[in-house]
Amino acid sequence: MFFRREKPRQLTFQDYLTKAEKQHFVTEKTIAGHAKVSRGGVAAILEDVPGQHPKVAERAGLEMGPEIASLVDGGFQKFFQTPSGKRKPAQATELKAVHEFQEDLREALGIPSLYNESLGTVSNLYLYDRVDDRDAGITHPWTVKTEL
Repeated sequence: MFFRREKPRQLTFQDYLTKAEKQHFVTEKTIAGHAKVSRGGVAAILEDVPGQHPKVAERAGLEMGPEIASLVDGGFQKFFQTPSGKRKPAQATELKAVHEFQEDLREALGIPSLYNESLGTVSNLYLYDRVDDRDAGITHPWTVKTEL
């Protein structure tokens, strides 16, 4: 037929990784359904979601050895912290690199870019209280049973 439209082709996870590689990202498959995408010392973990865009399973952060350090906002300063506990103060050039990496990865994969995330670097964890273990061992009045 003359006016017949072609069915849109559903992209696979490997197709998305190939699109990222064309934009100069380095991809390597990790565990089943996950892949590490990196460029310039910044990396993120993508998860395969059949029938949709890949999901960012672990947000972009600095590569510190074999681990990806997440951005932590301490209120007074931002840090990069690895899952094993190593911390490093974040520098402006590193924050800019992480932000550009996230924007470029979203564009390469066709993932919608949200307005608030486009304004700047978004932290993975917010620790504004400087007192360590502030809530450890404290019971709240509404959780304690009392007899009247």
